[in-house]
Amino acid sequence: MSLNSPSYATVSTDQCTDSRHHVVADETPANASGCCPECDGVQLVSDDTETYCPDCGLIVEDAGLDHGPEWTPYDEAERRRVGGPVTPMRHDWGISAEIGRFRDGHGRELPAATQARLRRLRRWDRRARFESKADQNLAHGFGEIRRIGGALGVGESIQAEAGQLFREAQSADLIRGRSLESMASASVYAACRRRQLPRFLDEIAEAARVDRGKIRLAYGVLNRELSLRIPPALPADFLPRLASAVDALERVRERAAHLCDSEAVAGLANGRKPAGVAAGCLYFAARELDGYGAVTQAELAATARISDVSLQHVWQDLQELDLPAWPTCGSNARTDTERRSP
Repeated sequence: MSLNSPSYATVSTDQCTDSRHHVVADETPANASGCCPECDGVQLVSDDTETYCPDCGLIVEDAGLDHGPEWTPYDEAERRRVGGPVTPMRHDWGISAEIGRFRDGHGRELPAATQARLRRLRRWDRRARFESKADQNLAHGFGEIRRIGGALGVGESIQAEAGQLFREAQSADLIRGRSLESMASASVYAACRRRQLPRFLDEIAEAARVDRGKIRLAYGVLNRELSLRIPPALPADFLPRLASAVDALERVRERAAHLCDSEAVAGLANGRKPAGVAAGCLYFAARELDGYGAVTQAELAATARISDVSLQHVWQDLQELDLPAWPTCGSNARTDTERRSP
């Protein structure tokens, strides 16, 4: 189509006075001249968001399409259009082909001959998807990580980190002689430990297809061979989860957190399960702040995955320690009243 075609409207350049606006020639039959339909001879102007009349303020078009480049001037070296982003949870990074079945890109149904040809292409694509046994192991391991992560309710970022650990383990030849399920489960557990997300090893074993012992051995191999340098779990890491499980009040949570951060409790946690120490601090805080909600030993012990006797021992040891002081009940009540006041 030439520029002399009637569908194009010629507009003089002196009609635009603002550098942020430019005169628009509307190609619709109603506004073929680019003028306002309500005013006589007033040219429409357009900015980044809408097309309007500068005289009467009539908005002719809004939410227009941006036909410019989608990149920003901050990433000149990355100005490439190569499809969607890569996916670390796929063995081929998510760049494999997806072949349709019954309809084309416009939604029309394909003829029978085309469907048969696509069926053959899908079969050959499925056979050629894995170049080696290592790719098959990666695909199986990533699928197991997604399944365990979905059962535990962990986020996609943690699943992606677990997938990266599994990929590094395969590159270091750590999977040889070990089951893929144990290494995938250990990767999920290691990712949770690195993010300081409190997850019990028994939880991972319940969602996995291997027992707890194999997961623990695989986790030891990952931690040692990949030099993960995972910090030890602290009682304060398990405290929010335990408090939410028993529905403890905010005042009890604050006192338990105060106990977990004290030096006396840090010495008590040596050689004990951090979840058990956190449960003991929460039970001690609930008993100390009488009237702020009752927390039973059986409920706390079941949540922390310890026995009632172990919880009692932690509570008795806390009573013998020189713990930091806490305000009296009267001052507590006044503090709560002040918080409720506007």
